[in-house]
Amino acid sequence: MSVRVKKNDKIKILTGKDTGKSGKVLLVDIKKGIVIVEGLNVVKKTRRPDQKSQKGGIIDIEAPIRVSNVMVMCPKCGKTMRVKKKELDDGKRVRICGKCGEMLDRD
Repeated sequence: MSVRVKKNDKIKILTGKDTGKSGKVLLVDIKKGIVIVEGLNVVKKTRRPDQKSQKGGIIDIEAPIRVSNVMVMCPKCGKTMRVKKKELDDGKRVRICGKCGEMLDRD
């Protein structure tokens, strides 16, 4: 499976309750096809007290979103785009913006 979304990418949500909002990717699970975005798709969850946290109650956590429901945003032009792959002269493969050609992978 090809990875079009990576950790720390800025993405925009296409469907669901947070449609149109953008944020930074915290976690990508390729096998399950999900991403967790910072501050988006927040749900309330009850937590029981345990040894680590003596305090229980209702907490807010980010729920996973299907990777098909998000789109990567270009850092240069700021628009949503399709990720394309390109091989450089030294043989390294990089992800580039499909609209403006800006490289996404900066190592």
